[in-house]
Amino acid sequence: MTDILLLMFSVILIENFIFSRFLGCCPFLGVSEKPATALGMGFAVTFVMTLSSAVTYAVYHLILVPNKLEYFSTVVFILIIASLVQLIEMFMHKYIPALYSALGIYLPLITTNCAVLGAALINIRSKFSFIESVVFGFSAAIGFTLAIVIFAGVRERMAFADPPKAFRGLPIALVAAGLLAMAFSGFVGMSFS
Repeated sequence: MTDILLLMFSVILIENFIFSRFLGCCPFLGVSEKPATALGMGFAVTFVMTLSSAVTYAVYHLILVPNKLEYFSTVVFILIIASLVQLIEMFMHKYIPALYSALGIYLPLITTNCAVLGAALINIRSKFSFIESVVFGFSAAIGFTLAIVIFAGVRERMAFADPPKAFRGLPIALVAAGLLAMAFSGFVGMSFS
Protein backbone atom coordinates (compact mmCIF):
# COMPACT_ATOMS: atom_id res chain seq x y z
CA MET A 1 0.00 0.00 0.00
CA THR A 2 2.86 2.37 0.81
CA ASP A 3 4.40 1.73 -2.61
CA ILE A 4 1.14 2.70 -4.30
CA LEU A 5 0.88 5.93 -2.29
CA LEU A 6 4.50 6.80 -3.06
CA LEU A 7 3.89 6.10 -6.75
CA MET A 8 0.84 8.40 -6.69
CA PHE A 9 2.66 11.21 -4.90
CA SER A 10 5.67 10.88 -7.16
CA VAL A 11 3.67 10.97 -10.40
CA ILE A 12 1.40 13.82 -9.32
CA LEU A 13 4.07 16.19 -8.02
CA ILE A 14 7.61 15.07 -8.75
CA GLU A 15 7.23 13.53 -12.22
CA ASN A 16 4.30 15.69 -13.32
CA PHE A 17 3.58 15.01 -16.98
CA ILE A 18 3.34 18.70 -17.87
CA PHE A 19 6.15 20.22 -15.81
CA SER A 20 8.64 17.37 -15.66
CA ARG A 21 8.06 15.19 -18.73
CA PHE A 22 6.59 17.95 -20.97
CA LEU A 23 3.81 15.64 -22.19
CA GLY A 24 0.38 17.08 -22.99
CA CYS A 25 1.47 20.66 -23.58
CA CYS A 26 -1.00 21.28 -26.44
CA PRO A 27 -4.18 21.08 -24.32
CA PHE A 28 -2.26 22.61 -21.41
CA LEU A 29 -1.76 25.82 -23.38
CA GLY A 30 -4.95 25.62 -25.44
CA VAL A 31 -7.63 24.92 -22.82
CA SER A 32 -6.22 26.75 -19.84
CA GLU A 33 -7.85 30.16 -20.22
CA LYS A 34 -10.70 29.42 -17.79
CA PRO A 35 -10.47 27.16 -14.72
CA ALA A 36 -13.86 25.54 -15.40
CA THR A 37 -12.85 24.52 -18.92
CA ALA A 38 -9.45 23.35 -17.66
CA LEU A 39 -11.14 21.23 -15.00
CA GLY A 40 -13.45 19.71 -17.61
CA MET A 41 -10.46 18.83 -19.78
CA GLY A 42 -8.74 17.40 -16.71
CA PHE A 43 -11.71 15.15 -15.97
CA ALA A 44 -11.84 13.97 -19.59
CA VAL A 45 -8.10 13.22 -19.60
CA THR A 46 -8.40 11.47 -16.22
CA PHE A 47 -11.13 9.19 -17.51
CA VAL A 48 -9.30 8.38 -20.74
CA MET A 49 -5.85 7.98 -19.18
CA THR A 50 -7.04 5.75 -16.34
CA LEU A 51 -9.16 3.52 -18.54
CA SER A 52 -6.55 3.37 -21.29
CA SER A 53 -3.89 2.35 -18.76
CA ALA A 54 -6.05 -0.60 -17.72
CA VAL A 55 -7.06 -1.62 -21.23
CA THR A 56 -3.60 -1.23 -22.78
CA TYR A 57 -2.06 -3.27 -19.97
CA ALA A 58 -4.56 -6.08 -20.55
CA VAL A 59 -4.20 -6.03 -24.33
CA TYR A 60 -0.41 -5.92 -24.15
CA HIS A 61 -0.05 -8.78 -21.66
CA LEU A 62 -2.94 -10.97 -22.84
CA ILE A 63 -2.75 -10.51 -26.63
CA LEU A 64 0.46 -8.88 -27.83
CA VAL A 65 3.05 -10.62 -25.62
CA PRO A 66 1.70 -14.20 -26.01
CA ASN A 67 1.59 -13.74 -29.80
CA LYS A 68 5.00 -12.03 -29.91
CA LEU A 69 3.46 -8.85 -31.38
CA GLU A 70 4.95 -6.34 -28.93
CA TYR A 71 6.19 -4.20 -31.82
CA PHE A 72 2.53 -3.32 -32.60
CA SER A 73 2.03 -1.84 -29.13
CA THR A 74 2.11 1.83 -30.16
CA VAL A 75 -0.40 1.37 -32.98
CA VAL A 76 -2.71 -0.75 -30.82
CA PHE A 77 -2.48 1.74 -27.94
CA ILE A 78 -3.42 4.63 -30.24
CA LEU A 79 -6.46 2.69 -31.49
CA ILE A 80 -7.55 1.95 -27.91
CA ILE A 81 -7.11 5.59 -26.87
CA ALA A 82 -9.00 6.83 -29.95
CA SER A 83 -11.90 4.51 -29.13
CA LEU A 84 -12.06 5.72 -25.54
CA VAL A 85 -11.96 9.36 -26.65
CA GLN A 86 -14.84 8.71 -29.05
CA LEU A 87 -16.88 7.31 -26.18
CA ILE A 88 -16.23 10.29 -23.93
CA GLU A 89 -16.85 12.71 -26.80
CA MET A 90 -20.26 11.16 -27.51
CA PHE A 91 -21.11 11.20 -23.79
CA MET A 92 -20.16 14.88 -23.40
CA HIS A 93 -21.95 15.89 -26.59
CA LYS A 94 -25.16 14.32 -25.30
CA TYR A 95 -25.03 15.07 -21.56
CA ILE A 96 -22.68 18.07 -21.11
CA PRO A 97 -23.03 20.13 -24.32
CA ALA A 98 -21.69 23.34 -22.76
CA LEU A 99 -18.41 21.69 -21.79
CA TYR A 100 -18.32 19.85 -25.11
CA SER A 101 -18.45 23.12 -27.04
CA ALA A 102 -16.06 24.88 -24.61
CA LEU A 103 -13.41 22.20 -25.14
CA GLY A 104 -13.88 22.45 -28.90
CA ILE A 105 -11.13 20.91 -30.98
CA TYR A 106 -9.09 19.97 -27.90
CA LEU A 107 -11.47 17.15 -26.94
CA PRO A 108 -10.74 15.01 -30.02
CA LEU A 109 -7.08 15.96 -29.64
CA ILE A 110 -6.97 13.83 -26.48
CA THR A 111 -6.54 10.99 -28.97
CA THR A 112 -3.19 12.40 -29.99
CA ASN A 113 -2.36 13.77 -26.54
CA CYS A 114 1.11 12.43 -25.96
CA ALA A 115 0.45 12.31 -22.21
CA VAL A 116 -2.18 9.58 -22.64
CA LEU A 117 -0.02 7.52 -24.98
CA GLY A 118 3.02 8.27 -22.83
CA ALA A 119 1.31 6.85 -19.74
CA ALA A 120 0.51 3.60 -21.56
CA LEU A 121 4.05 3.25 -22.90
CA ILE A 122 5.68 4.15 -19.57
CA ASN A 123 3.53 1.51 -17.86
CA ILE A 124 4.89 -1.14 -20.20
CA ARG A 125 8.49 0.10 -20.09
CA SER A 126 8.45 0.26 -16.28
CA LYS A 127 7.01 -3.28 -16.04
CA PHE A 128 4.26 -2.15 -13.67
CA SER A 129 1.66 -4.63 -12.46
CA PHE A 130 -1.97 -4.11 -13.44
CA ILE A 131 -2.77 -2.17 -10.26
CA GLU A 132 0.38 -0.07 -10.57
CA SER A 133 -0.46 0.68 -14.21
CA VAL A 134 -3.94 1.90 -13.35
CA VAL A 135 -2.65 3.91 -10.38
CA PHE A 136 0.11 5.39 -12.54
CA GLY A 137 -2.38 6.39 -15.27
CA PHE A 138 -4.82 7.86 -12.76
CA SER A 139 -2.09 9.72 -10.87
CA ALA A 140 -0.55 11.09 -14.06
CA ALA A 141 -3.98 12.37 -15.06
CA ILE A 142 -4.52 13.95 -11.63
CA GLY A 143 -1.12 15.63 -11.98
CA PHE A 144 -2.12 16.85 -15.45
CA THR A 145 -5.40 18.18 -14.05
CA LEU A 146 -3.65 19.88 -11.15
CA ALA A 147 -1.19 21.56 -13.52
CA ILE A 148 -3.80 22.74 -16.01
CA VAL A 149 -6.18 24.07 -13.33
CA ILE A 150 -3.40 25.95 -11.51
CA PHE A 151 -2.22 27.37 -14.82
CA ALA A 152 -5.78 28.39 -15.74
CA GLY A 153 -6.03 30.28 -12.46
CA VAL A 154 -2.75 32.04 -13.19
CA ARG A 155 -3.87 32.92 -16.72
CA GLU A 156 -7.18 34.24 -15.42
CA ARG A 157 -5.32 36.56 -13.05
CA MET A 158 -2.92 37.59 -15.82
CA ALA A 159 -5.87 38.86 -17.86
CA PHE A 160 -5.92 41.87 -15.51
CA ALA A 161 -2.20 42.52 -15.86
CA ASP A 162 -0.70 44.92 -18.36
CA PRO A 163 2.49 43.26 -19.66
CA PRO A 164 4.65 44.92 -22.30
CA LYS A 165 3.24 44.60 -25.80
CA ALA A 166 5.79 41.96 -26.84
CA PHE A 167 4.72 39.69 -23.97
CA ARG A 168 0.94 39.85 -24.46
CA GLY A 169 -0.88 36.60 -25.16
CA LEU A 170 1.10 33.40 -25.54
CA PRO A 171 4.56 34.76 -24.59
CA ILE A 172 3.50 35.74 -21.07
CA ALA A 173 1.62 32.44 -20.77
CA LEU A 174 4.82 30.57 -21.61
CA VAL A 175 6.75 32.59 -19.03
CA ALA A 176 4.11 31.75 -16.40
CA ALA A 177 4.24 28.06 -17.39
CA GLY A 178 8.01 28.12 -16.99
CA LEU A 179 7.71 29.65 -13.52
CA LEU A 180 5.16 26.98 -12.53
CA ALA A 181 7.49 24.27 -13.85
CA MET A 182 10.28 25.71 -11.74
CA ALA A 183 8.01 25.67 -8.69
CA PHE A 184 7.13 22.01 -9.29
CA SER A 185 10.81 21.16 -9.78
CA GLY A 186 11.26 21.94 -6.09
CA PHE A 187 9.71 18.54 -5.36
CA VAL A 188 12.43 16.71 -7.32
CA GLY A 189 14.91 16.57 -4.45
CA MET A 190 12.49 14.71 -2.15
CA SER A 191 13.55 11.27 -1.01
CA PHE A 192 11.22 8.55 0.25
CA SER A 193 13.81 6.07 1.54
